[in-house]
Amino acid sequence: MGKRLQAVGNSSGIIIDKPILEMLRITAETELEISTDGESLIITPVHDASVRKRKIAKAQERTLKSHARTFRKLAK
Repeated sequence: MGKRLQAVGNSSGIIIDKPILEMLRITAETELEISTDGESLIITPVHDASVRKRKIAKAQERTLKSHARTFRKLAK
C-alpha cells in the first residue's frame, strides 16, 4: 500500500486507513512511539505504559553501564 504525506498546517501527516487502525487497535487516543532505523519510519502503538517504562529502564541501565566511568568523573 502506497501513501503520500499530506499538509497539516505547517507540518505533514499520513492518513492510516480504518482497517489498519482496527487491526492494530489504534484510536485517536492511542499513544504512538515513533522511531527510525535510519531508512524507515517505524510507528508502534503503546497499549501498555508499563511496557514503555520497561524499555526506558533498560535503556537507562545500558547507558549507565556503558558510561559508568564517565558519569563517575563528571560527579567529582
